[in-house]
Amino acid sequence: MTQDTLMLGGKEFHSRFILGSGKYSLELIQAAVNQAGAEMVTLAVRRTNTKDTENILDYIPEHVTLLPNTSGARDAKEAVRIARMARELGCGNFVKVEIMKDSKYLLPDNVETVKATQMLADEGFVVLPYMYPDLYTARDLVKAGAAAVMPLASPIGSNQGLATKAFIQILIDEIDVPVIVDAGIGRPSQACEAMEMGAAAIMANTAIATARDIPAMAGAFKQAIEAGRSAYLAGLGRVLERGAEASDPLTGFLRD
Repeated sequence: MTQDTLMLGGKEFHSRFILGSGKYSLELIQAAVNQAGAEMVTLAVRRTNTKDTENILDYIPEHVTLLPNTSGARDAKEAVRIARMARELGCGNFVKVEIMKDSKYLLPDNVETVKATQMLADEGFVVLPYMYPDLYTARDLVKAGAAAVMPLASPIGSNQGLATKAFIQILIDEIDVPVIVDAGIGRPSQACEAMEMGAAAIMANTAIATARDIPAMAGAFKQAIEAGRSAYLAGLGRVLERGAEASDPLTGFLRD
């Protein structure tokens, strides 16, 4: 049986959970790696230290792939500059493009994201762009050289779940690169549902970081993601539009 792994930029990942940047702490990173099995962790280049002035890089194991993001960029030019800076700092060729002009809702600027993706892909970066789930934008990102697309499920840090579920499903059905659901996933059950839809991976941070028991929640996310992936690969059972159908053939004898 062929092992089910996630391929990004020619690199193989056994885990389909990615720890997002934001509410970092040593406990969160350890839980993401040890309990959730994360093999990729995003890193905000503009903010590599926690409030306690600890260096985040000191706590990310060497076997974990760094995914620098361009958080704080307001246009493509600025995002490209941040990505280049991350590569110069030794973070590798992976980059998550985040471009947000709006400070209230933190919604991604799809137009500028396409521009940045094109420029960075041309320079040899493995580009994973964060985007609002729009089919036309996703197609443009693939043409621009994106290794995956990362549509938001709901606003960043909201834990509101799959608010854009229908649009994410369209991307999964129509786009030929991995679709990684990013932002807004608040519960393991929501992560499982996204994986059942055919998502390639889940990125989360707030849902785990704000849990009462961080390691336990990280473990719950791992199990949910694996269960959802297994269900997707197994092929979910059909859904009847109306009525009912006996699952036990003996039920028919009740009519006699």
